[in-house]
Amino acid sequence: MNEPQITEDLIASHGLKPDEYQRILEIIGREPTFTELGIFSAMWNEHCSYKSSKKWLRTLPTTGPQVICGPGENAGVVDIGDGQAVVFKMESHNHPSYIEPHQGAATGVGGILRDVFTMGARPIAAMDALSFGRPQHPKTAHLVKGVVEGIGAYGNAFGVPNVGGEVRFHQSYDGNCLVNAFAAGLADADKIFYSAASGVGMPVVYLGAKTGRDGVGGATMASAEFDDTIEEKRPTVQVGDPFTEKCLLEACLELMQTDSVISIQDMGAAGLTCSAVEMGDKGGLGIRLNLENVPQREANMTAYEMMLSESQERMLMVLKPEKEAEARAIFVKWDLDFAIVGETIAEDRFLILHHNEVKADLPLSKLSSSAPEYDRPWVETPAAEPLPALPAITPIAALKALIGSPNHAHKGWVWEQYDTQVGADTVRRPGLGAGVVRVHGTQKALAFTSDVTPRYVKANPFEGGKQAVAEAYRNLTACGALPLATTDNLNFGNPEKPEIMGQLVGAIKGIGEACAALDFPIVSGNVSLYNETDGKGILPTPTIGGVGLIAHLDDLIAGLPAAGDVAVVIGETKGHLGQSALAAEAFGIEAGDAPNVDLAAERKIGEFLRANGKLLSASTDLSDGGLALAGFEMAEAAGLGLALDASDIAQLFGEDQARYLVAATEANAATLLAAANAAGVPAAVVGRFGGETISLGGDAAALSELSAMYRGSFVEKLNLEVA
Repeated sequence: MNEPQITEDLIASHGLKPDEYQRILEIIGREPTFTELGIFSAMWNEHCSYKSSKKWLRTLPTTGPQVICGPGENAGVVDIGDGQAVVFKMESHNHPSYIEPHQGAATGVGGILRDVFTMGARPIAAMDALSFGRPQHPKTAHLVKGVVEGIGAYGNAFGVPNVGGEVRFHQSYDGNCLVNAFAAGLADADKIFYSAASGVGMPVVYLGAKTGRDGVGGATMASAEFDDTIEEKRPTVQVGDPFTEKCLLEACLELMQTDSVISIQDMGAAGLTCSAVEMGDKGGLGIRLNLENVPQREANMTAYEMMLSESQERMLMVLKPEKEAEARAIFVKWDLDFAIVGETIAEDRFLILHHNEVKADLPLSKLSSSAPEYDRPWVETPAAEPLPALPAITPIAALKALIGSPNHAHKGWVWEQYDTQVGADTVRRPGLGAGVVRVHGTQKALAFTSDVTPRYVKANPFEGGKQAVAEAYRNLTACGALPLATTDNLNFGNPEKPEIMGQLVGAIKGIGEACAALDFPIVSGNVSLYNETDGKGILPTPTIGGVGLIAHLDDLIAGLPAAGDVAVVIGETKGHLGQSALAAEAFGIEAGDAPNVDLAAERKIGEFLRANGKLLSASTDLSDGGLALAGFEMAEAAGLGLALDASDIAQLFGEDQARYLVAATEANAATLLAAANAAGVPAAVVGRFGGETISLGGDAAALSELSAMYRGSFVEKLNLEVA
């Protein structure tokens, strides 16, 4: 078959700049074959190589006594005691989900689950952080329906509880939704599987489903902006099969019990290319592949297509040769493909053969660890415009503006389509803070949360980055969990624009400072750049996924307030309304600076709350919407009214950080306040739960009226169907 001629247009269509192509010529000393061009394109694109961000990612704190494995593997690994570890990561599937929302989101879930179980962990929890355009935009409802259906269809069939996440709407996502998928699993701390190949002449084995043409070029597409050719990109979206993935999970975990595996790697972005190169590069070895042995579901596939296909539910393994028969039998039992497709070699070569014809012969080490790395120019984000005086508004009208908006309305329509209980270990379902899952067979539990406030990050990337970490820390603390570690998903626009690169740099600096101050290291993550359509970028959205440990379920704070409980705010309230939810939702104003994040206060107040958790009936952190929205949500969940003393809008809706709202009995509240005074922690009674009205400084409305608005707005504003 004649290969296409290498032209400037072909090079550009592979996402390679002229200087990068020149670098390829210098490395190999000749013009690449078409397959080699595809391999370089896949390995050197932003999605796989992190060429614009790795200079800054290296500055993040990634270690700690609890960290078993930090960034660089399929997922991070953190010790939770008793010989057990939690394995977790978050990744984006943004571009595919905008093009084909159901399959884009579904395969995002499938990919992140494989990242976890390829480390030897059984998945126990999933989350999704979703960002969509304006509710009235003609494509938004279609995207919301498709993405939620895709997440539910894959996760429910696979059998993993979806326990948390977030959903937001903003015009900046009109042409580029974000789908950030998180998964966590449990493993024995001394039985973690890694991806570095070792030993020369070891068989390289293909596992799982057959290879098709779906997803060819997907990683390159994920590193490009959108324009009016978006519909042409539909073939780059993969198709998932959760039932095959479930079989693959069970087969891999069974295989891992047999001492057969030298190394194992998920075939994710860039498929066979990336998995083989990463395994060889980490082990300092070369790889030879014979593509005629690759299981294929379509006829006449070319070497280019096989190397770049992103067909789902596939793994690559380096196997102990004496274990071949035993390993093959396991995969035959699970009705999965098992094929020896190559071997490790001593030379630094990535040698691709197809019917004895050399399709690629490249220095393997130059494909991964020697990918381009850029120190892109960046400019600091200028100080935000001051917040103008907000128009007069009554407290209840302000609350209605929030709970009547899809951003802050009840999101039950979303998570009710997910199986939140499968596995029978879910202790706390979505909707009331961090999700909590019991460590099976023990009294321990793990808490999971996902947080970022993009409008803060746009106004002040440094403080916004800090705030995302601090809010994750607070959400875990609020349920009684000790924050252990984080994963990040850094979603930004085009890094070749200095102002966008400045957002990325500022946010990473803020994230790093917060992670260090809170002993909350980053152990895994993903960067998604070029989230732009027709030159307009998204809000900078560095999502933080946090994981915390509840040493004993007796320490869990997951109750609801009772009638007569006192409402107490722990932390200092100053009334910061810059970039607040109130300004945005009630008045359409996005101005002012992000709130300051005092990391010493975050840590001190968080430690105080965890130490006094047994005094609390209920607890939540204060973030979007401040005291009024948090108080309403806590009361509404319990079916109770609430009277808050404050009448000042800034006191009620300000978004000062390092604050919690807690409910406690009269006696426990007195004990809590005395303890806070002794510890030098600000704390004050702000109201009381009970009755059938929500009263904000005397301005009141019936709980039933507000609850109906809160629970109906999401579906109504997006014109969604209720099952």
